[in-house]
Amino acid sequence: QVQLVESGGGLVQAGGSLRLSCAASGRTFSNYAMGWFRQAPGKEREFVAAISWSTAHTYYADSVKGRFTISRDSAKNTVNLQMNTLKPEDTAVYYCAADPRIDDTASYFASAYDYWGQGTQVTVSS
Repeated sequence: QVQLVESGGGLVQAGGSLRLSCAASGRTFSNYAMGWFRQAPGKEREFVAAISWSTAHTYYADSVKGRFTISRDSAKNTVNLQMNTLKPEDTAVYYCAADPRIDDTASYFASAYDYWGQGTQVTVSS
């Protein structure tokens, strides 16, 4: 099993920044992707960003491209999401997820991810 614990959520004004972190522990894999998803009230869970652990290649949703940056710290086994220029529409519960893979890509689809954190609330006020 893999345990994922998110931290760093909170309340911020529009235009501000937040940094989310996800600490992974437990079973390790030779290769996997780490992703961030979010879910706003009444809406489906949506892809935000992902990173291939082996290559550090990154993937972003169009809605966050240029504002959010995903990164990984191999020594600490953590993945981070730096969120800048936040907008009220970024308000959601943000989830970290892990997807053991046989290749070095990352999926945009939540169904591909086997392990999930408990989520952290991000609220952006206007």
